[in-house]
Amino acid sequence: MPRPTVSSTPVLRTTLIWSAAATGALAVIGAVVGYLVGGTEGLWSALIAVMLTAIFLGLTGSSILFANRWFGEPLYIPIFFGSVMGAWMVKFVLLIVALFVLRGQPWLNQGVFFVALVVSVLVSLVIDVLVMTRMRIPHASDVTLPTLADLGEEETDSAADNIPPGG
Repeated sequence: MPRPTVSSTPVLRTTLIWSAAATGALAVIGAVVGYLVGGTEGLWSALIAVMLTAIFLGLTGSSILFANRWFGEPLYIPIFFGSVMGAWMVKFVLLIVALFVLRGQPWLNQGVFFVALVVSVLVSLVIDVLVMTRMRIPHASDVTLPTLADLGEEETDSAADNIPPGG
């Protein structure tokens, strides 16, 4: 029997693909603008900001896609929450490490870094909104209704049998 799929999987895949393409475009644009504004320091500041944003925003979607592979298994819920919480912990540790490493670096242009970080996050949010509004997912997804056999009843061929008394 084929394994059931989660309705969020195509949404997350599409988001990650669009985000990867946007990251490439932002890296090129950020590098050029950063270089024009702040020289080599601006170039590296923009590239680091764009890459940090891509890593941080991609970790959550990737962890959910990873956990969705176990959908339908008895341990799906613990695997899902363990995967997502683990990704959040990794992001937290990476953020602390990145802040300590980047703090006070003479080659970091803080203005370019900040603008590139904010623009990258905003582009990611726009991608999330566009993907969510264009995907066609039913409101009650991942639900299987019981059949008559599941309820222990026999199917009847007559539609009149399904009419309640007095109706």
